[in-house]
Amino acid sequence: MTHAIEFCFDLSSPWTYLAFHNIRPLAARHSAEIRWTPILVGGVFNAVNPSVYAAREAMDSPKFRHMGKVMRDWAKLADVDLKFPAPWHPLKSVNAMRACCALEDDQAALERFAEAAFHAYFVEQRNLDDATEIAAVADAIGMDGEALVAAANCQPVKDRLRANTERLVARGGYGSPSIS
Repeated sequence: MTHAIEFCFDLSSPWTYLAFHNIRPLAARHSAEIRWTPILVGGVFNAVNPSVYAAREAMDSPKFRHMGKVMRDWAKLADVDLKFPAPWHPLKSVNAMRACCALEDDQAALERFAEAAFHAYFVEQRNLDDATEIAAVADAIGMDGEALVAAANCQPVKDRLRANTERLVARGGYGSPSIS
């Protein structure tokens, strides 16, 4: 029996970045297919638990500094390169996530782009709010970056990102994975 896992992600989330690297070997071990679903984590937190998302703003707080240390510790344990926080944190990831939505019908391309974009943000510390950076990430992996950025700005793609986020919120946000 083949299982399917829906993996909702946002390129600006360090926890999602770590999970992205860990879900693939887990799925392979259990012969599960992954359905990559781009969302806006801020849209989920604002609807489900606004205090979590609001806490990102206090980057000089002891709690944030501790969270950064915890993130780096988990990354080391998972053998994932992570430079956190990036100068762009908190990243406005809407443009990058729209690019992901533009690729959603081609799951293999979406996975390749997401991997490259996560690396660009969390390792190279590039600003994925900048359309030029998004195009450069796509170009570097053999995609047409200019076409991807153009597709990301189409209304159906914008609507898809909103719908993906709202669907996750309707399920209760985090902690409600879809596994079949």
